[in-house]
Amino acid sequence: MTTTTPDPAALEAERARIRSAHLKPAGERPSSTARGLHHTALISSDVETTVRFYQDVLGFPLTELIENRDYPGSSHFFFDIGNGNLVAFFDFPGLDVGAYAEVLGGLHHMAISVDPEHWRELVQRLTDAGVEHAVHSGVSVYFRDPDGARIELIADPLGEMYGHHVL
Repeated sequence: MTTTTPDPAALEAERARIRSAHLKPAGERPSSTARGLHHTALISSDVETTVRFYQDVLGFPLTELIENRDYPGSSHFFFDIGNGNLVAFFDFPGLDVGAYAEVLGGLHHMAISVDPEHWRELVQRLTDAGVEHAVHSGVSVYFRDPDGARIELIADPLGEMYGHHVL
């Protein structure tokens, strides 16, 4: 992989151009055509390991475990992450889907908002479970799930990020 050092001023100029062309003030934005994120689906190498991590370590209750309609024998299971939102998983027994990889168009990380009191408790749970993690800005903790997906728990409210309204 070849890397180059981009010009920070040129990158900021491009962000400014895109903001100017596409970002409307809050009062001028149309309503979204979406109702919300129904679920994000990730791939699990082992259903029970995933359930133990997301439910027992992170405190996200398992809400359903059914057969995946698209691949006989595969499981499709869901965890409640609050506000009617779910994180879901598939397993694909018999398929070699390979290890987690960040690719263009793929998942970089999934950020889940938790209240500050729970955030501190969850950081401790990660520590107690021996999960390697990194805290940033005093409100974000990053770690990888058992299959390598990068997860962020953020103590900022929904629609805010580091003191900025993003919604």
